Amino acid sequence: MTIQLPKSMRDPLDRDREAELTPREIVAELDKYIIGQQAAKKAVAIALRNRYRRRRVSPELADEITPKNILMIGPTGVGKTEISRRLARLASSPFLKIEASKFTEVGYVGRDVESIVRDLVRMAVDLVRQEKTAEVREKAAAGAEEKLLDILLPPVRRRDNPPNEEEYQSYLESREKMRRQLRDGQLDDRPVEIEVRERSTPPLEIFSNQGVEEIGLQIQELIPGFMGGKTKKRKVKVSEAREHFLDEEERRLVDMDQVSRLAVERVEKSGIVFLDELDKVAGRESGRGPDVSREGVQRDLLPIVEGTTVNTRYGLVRTDHILFIGAGAFNVAKPADLIPELQGRFPIRVELSSLNKSDFVRILTEPENALIKQYRALLATEGVDLIITADAIDEIAQTAEEVNREAEDIGARRLHTIMEKVLEEVSFRAPDAAFRKIKIDRDYVQNALKDIVKNADLRRFIL
Repeated sequence: MTIQLPKSMRDPLDRDREAELTPREIVAELDKYIIGQQAAKKAVAIALRNRYRRRRVSPELADEITPKNILMIGPTGVGKTEISRRLARLASSPFLKIEASKFTEVGYVGRDVESIVRDLVRMAVDLVRQEKTAEVREKAAAGAEEKLLDILLPPVRRRDNPPNEEEYQSYLESREKMRRQLRDGQLDDRPVEIEVRERSTPPLEIFSNQGVEEIGLQIQELIPGFMGGKTKKRKVKVSEAREHFLDEEERRLVDMDQVSRLAVERVEKSGIVFLDELDKVAGRESGRGPDVSREGVQRDLLPIVEGTTVNTRYGLVRTDHILFIGAGAFNVAKPADLIPELQGRFPIRVELSSLNKSDFVRILTEPENALIKQYRALLATEGVDLIITADAIDEIAQTAEEVNREAEDIGARRLHTIMEKVLEEVSFRAPDAAFRKIKIDRDYVQNALKDIVKNADLRRFIL
């Protein structure tokens, strides 16, 4: 479920867009989706508000104020990623989640750390393009409608004997009548012939020091007719032709140079990178084996985090004011095992606590996207009214806590496995259910899980 922002905040480059939300209000918005973890919520709320504050100071000093990157420490499934993702959505910021363990230092097989910035810029371009497309959609829809009408009712054109006033008025009346039919959907199934651009081969991919790049579209722009630049006629329904013309008009009306410029500016001013599994690259060189590259990865990450300029296909991008949120369980390695330079780039440390039974009960019921609400909505599409009693919720939460304690602690993700097992039979029989109202109580949950709960080995594999 998306968060509806005030109108004044929808322009991501508006200097005062964060002014609408104070840190207290940011935490309140996060509380709608994430249970507990107040320290982490407070830290990210302050970080977001500081961006607004930085824009209010003089430009000379603002350039010196860098984001205070955050390191979240806690087991999996407690809300680290969700807090960052919701924060980015709240601020309409480009957001990238990436695992630090995917990278290797230069000279080893693996991803280059600069691909973080390139991926973030690509996401920002998509984000800005969607916004610009939404702005021109009404105009594009009008243009697409005119193209369709020209096909359905071509204008009268005669060289030797132009149409007189009466014929022209008759044509306009017929065109308006057909316009109404088109808008009412009466012509959607009528076949029409349109010209579509061929694309017989997929874009080529090349490997470079900047990663994998698709070059098909760029070559096609430079050399029309190459790799599908030709057009061919094709018969389609009016409904499909409308979508085709709408897409063409949107592409024509959106200025991609402006999109690229705004995307780069947005990344530089409000980009958020979530570096997960940072603990996997913690540690110093051992001198042998694969561990030799761990410190190298950290040293390669360091310039990106502290601020550098990265060359992308959309131009040079400065990373000085991108907010980096590192995360990891740190149950084996510790934050102190990171190289000192990288430690200093994550000055804010917050520890996220493990979830207990009461947290699980709240997760199941309170958030706007609560798991029980999701299952009820899914089964309602089959005409089934699912009722889960309070004692059933208590039993599910109790089981999740016990399994997390005895097996691996995977946090709130354990609720997904248990809920799927409890509702397996209901979901399977929902289309053919004789009863349109199904009640799930404590006895039902215990019966659904009794064989698994008693068998420790089975519980480890299934729950």
